[in-house]
Amino acid sequence: MERIVVDPEIVHGRPAVRGTRVRVTDVLSLLATGATEAEIIEDYPYLAADDIRACLEYAASQAEQAILLAS
Repeated sequence: MERIVVDPEIVHGRPAVRGTRVRVTDVLSLLATGATEAEIIEDYPYLAADDIRACLEYAASQAEQAILLAS
């Protein structure tokens, strides 16, 4: 998870790939619309395959968070 940072000075504190302004949600959206890892790296040559996997790992870890519903 060292590849994902949350910094209020970068993209308003949203999780992003370290050293870039590419948000985790940007990568996930590209994957969800069918973009391949190779296509993403072609469009964003400053990203590495490990960055894309880190975005997926981050999303998976967030999905594990318990959600409490107020009654």
